[in-house]
Amino acid sequence: MQENRHLISILDLSEAEIEALLNKADDIDAHPEKYEESCRHKQLATLFFEPSTRTRLSFESAMLSLGGSVLGFSSANSSSASKGESVSDTVQVVGNYADIIAMRHPKEGAPMVAAMHSPVPIINAGDGGHFHPTQTLTDLLTIRRKKGRLDNMTIGLCGDLKFGRTVHSLIEATLRYEGIHYVLISPEELKVPEYIIDSLKEANASFEEVSDLEEAMPKLDILYMTRIQKERFFNEEDYLRLKDTYILTPEKLADAKEDLAILHPLPRVNEISVRVDEDKRACYFYQTLCGKQIRMALILFLLGIETA
Repeated sequence: MQENRHLISILDLSEAEIEALLNKADDIDAHPEKYEESCRHKQLATLFFEPSTRTRLSFESAMLSLGGSVLGFSSANSSSASKGESVSDTVQVVGNYADIIAMRHPKEGAPMVAAMHSPVPIINAGDGGHFHPTQTLTDLLTIRRKKGRLDNMTIGLCGDLKFGRTVHSLIEATLRYEGIHYVLISPEELKVPEYIIDSLKEANASFEEVSDLEEAMPKLDILYMTRIQKERFFNEEDYLRLKDTYILTPEKLADAKEDLAILHPLPRVNEISVRVDEDKRACYFYQTLCGKQIRMALILFLLGIETA
């Protein structure tokens, strides 16, 4: 019996595998009818121990669009975790009901534990402040579609760079590509963790840490905005002090490049003004479509399903 492939970190995928997934997502976009029955009689379980809207519904929509079905729960309170059941026990049970599992958990490393015990493929749909590999695939697909490449560009990452798992995963993924310059924009309290800085240095990557978004704006090809995450703070006072540090407005885009692409993993609180939504450079709602299509491609890949 073939050993299951899991996706816990974006580094679980080779550069060639990422390219193949992006190409498959593009084919899904161009020819959705080819994939309507690809996962017929297959079941996806969404085990979300932490609230989510986009990621959970994106996975469910992806599986339904492939002709499969879905089951699962949307919070720990509605699962046996509320009774004290372990992650390993949960996935061993659910693995008897489903062919593949997408799992979100507030504890870093929980999906790795799940993968060690699961009889079916596990997809990490976010673990604490650690990794969010399917969001990274979403980001890479959006960037490639908007810029036509994944190398030789300046990427600005703004907001909560300390707890932002999407930021950590995106940096880890793009370190593989040549000519990337990173502009890390955050207040002192929310700078990227030291292990990410170590990764940048080990890769001899070009990067700078700044606190002024407007000053950095003219040089950016990609602006990746993130929210200040209330749920990651230990006290509300720090959150309230930092939550409005960066608010992107049309005025702040005055000196930005005409072909800038503005991304955001969502949900948005107030870090991007709704007035920016009409700007042709705003890509964050388009990102959600890319997310569904790349998750369709990933489900097919992990289940070993080939579609001509």
